[in-house]
Amino acid sequence: MLYEKVLEIIVLLLSELKQNKQLSDVDLNQLERLGYTQNEINTAFSWVYSKIYTGDKIFVDEDNNTQSNRFLHEVEQGVITPDAYGYLIQLKELGLLNNLDVDLIIDKLMVTSYNRVDLVEMKFMIAAYL
Repeated sequence: MLYEKVLEIIVLLLSELKQNKQLSDVDLNQLERLGYTQNEINTAFSWVYSKIYTGDKIFVDEDNNTQSNRFLHEVEQGVITPDAYGYLIQLKELGLLNNLDVDLIIDKLMVTSYNRVDLVEMKFMIAAYL
């Protein structure tokens, strides 16, 4: 559960960065009011700062990322809920995932024998993937 909450905070932080805001402008008290613990907040900030410090790309190279989205096969639609797929696409649009990442996550979900993948399972899978 910790990793899913950390991922949620990372998504919030990256959304702020995409809007050309500074991490120092993020209201930590607001995050706490949303129910995140200090440990979860610190872990998310640490991940983002470590990516920046080591020079790793946080956002996918937009030149290599197309604006197209993968259509789910009928079988995949029967397993992955619309909310879960929407979250996956949201992270792709945010630049945290690329098309290959999306394909790999969907493939992993399909071979793990889930009967139904909802938003909670999707967040868990993405957190594990990242």
